[in-house]
Amino acid sequence: MTRRCVILLLSPVTWSPPGVDPGAWRLALAEDSADLVSSLAETDAALAYPFGDRALAEAVSWPGMPLYEADTPAGALNAAGRDGYDQAVVLVPDAPDLPAMLIGKLLRPLGSSPLAVAPAVTGGLVGIAARLPYTGELSFADNPPEGAVVTAGWHRLGSPEGLGRLDPALEGWEATRLLLSSPAHHRQAR
Repeated sequence: MTRRCVILLLSPVTWSPPGVDPGAWRLALAEDSADLVSSLAETDAALAYPFGDRALAEAVSWPGMPLYEADTPAGALNAAGRDGYDQAVVLVPDAPDLPAMLIGKLLRPLGSSPLAVAPAVTGGLVGIAARLPYTGELSFADNPPEGAVVTAGWHRLGSPEGLGRLDPALEGWEATRLLLSSPAHHRQAR
């Protein structure tokens, strides 16, 4: 049986909405994204965190969830490979409303291709899936590499444009939704 892992890479976010504390924003995104990866069927969930940033991972992890110290998607994939996984997906930290179906679409091509990516609608990538061990280098800022299967894309919350793409009808992303709807945010955002 193929062992699969979905890893949330808790790299620092580069943007937060006006009036929202960047630390609170990063925590809300991490909470929602960790909940997403923890709810997937037929995969294990893991968190990867940049060197020296374990506190955030511990704050949002679920019991028994592997925590990997890695600051790149390749580092996270390699950590999962060392842990005995055959396939893994690494996701960005700023797509808390990513539908689980799109994660499944990232895993599906790995039966015939060693690499699949989900593009971000504003450029770069939302997710990277690979058969393990993985020997390449990719970042979420890259465009889809030649030879990779490109799956459905999604938005990231790295700019005001991303906020406009949030769909209130989608389930999940409760912590992000709460932070964005707080009265303090509305006062400061004016």
